[in-house]
Amino acid sequence: MLRLIYLALAVWGAVHPMYWFVTYMNETGTGLSGLIDAWYVNASTTGLTWDLTIAAIALTVWVIAETWARKNWLALLAIPATFCIGVSCGLPLYLYLRTRGID
Repeated sequence: MLRLIYLALAVWGAVHPMYWFVTYMNETGTGLSGLIDAWYVNASTTGLTWDLTIAAIALTVWVIAETWARKNWLALLAIPATFCIGVSCGLPLYLYLRTRGID
């Protein structure tokens, strides 16, 4: 049951933020570069951007360390999910992949 919750959170963490990113890019017509510029428009968004960046780096270090120890190579998928989608997808995806049985 817990694995399904992690999987549901990973899907939600991919779809929900992406909806808002795509909506913003469509409304402004600025594409990805405009979205990234918006992350630094004021001190509040810049702080949040750095908060999420630091969390993504910490998650990446954890994923690499645990993957090396557990030899659960599939869990490395959480790294591109984190940096291409976000921590809201990468963290629950990693927890989902981490809780599977290891061969």
